[in-house]
Amino acid sequence: MLSFIVPAYNEEVELPATLSAIREAARNLEHEIIVVDDASTDGTLQIAHAAHANVISINRRQIAAARNAGGNAAHGNILFFVDADTHITLKHVSGAIAALEAGYSGGGARAVMGGRIPTWSRIFFHVFCTIYFGLNLGAGAFLFTTRKNFNAIGGFDEKFFIGEEIYFSIALRTLGQFKILPEPIVTSGRKLRIYSAREILGNSLSVICRGPRAAHSRDGLHIWYDGRRETRSAFASGQPGSHQRCDQST
Repeated sequence: MLSFIVPAYNEEVELPATLSAIREAARNLEHEIIVVDDASTDGTLQIAHAAHANVISINRRQIAAARNAGGNAAHGNILFFVDADTHITLKHVSGAIAALEAGYSGGGARAVMGGRIPTWSRIFFHVFCTIYFGLNLGAGAFLFTTRKNFNAIGGFDEKFFIGEEIYFSIALRTLGQFKILPEPIVTSGRKLRIYSAREILGNSLSVICRGPRAAHSRDGLHIWYDGRRETRSAFASGQPGSHQRCDQST
């Protein structure tokens, strides 16, 4: 049994296609999809029910807590954490299963940004990915591990409102090797369109300057928690050529 955990806050635009992609990726495998609705005020809850997903409702407004709620309720022995604006394929599912069977403790994948993003953000994204994945860390948009390993490390650390995937990756690496799959997942890239360079770089610099304590509260983390969304899905055009790969040169 595979369990796909999808944390969601006001994701009525992106969620339908994300759930459809998961169903297609796992179509020949026993699986469940758990949508963790964290205080949405739009149609997220109704969409999840209509897609026949298992739904958990919480009121925490914290990504780590939402992922843990789904992980703790899951019935599968392999857990996938997929963001509500992220598309996976059969290659990610089969690659993750193969990695876990080979003894890896867990893993993730590089990313492709769906839709057009500004030139400045392509440069920023490329530099960030070069450093981040060079450190062999998993991105929050897509992570996988076993139920046993999830329990062993205590899930995601709820002291953190951002960066919880970093600590999750490091904790899994204490149990065995961590695998970054070669096939990139596709995530919406909406933050790079919604927010200006000044907002993103300024907020990021503020977090860096304040150090780890900056992640202990939502205060000062508006890019992650103010809930701004696009009105049209990043995948609506269906034009792969408009995607910006994390490992592409700029």
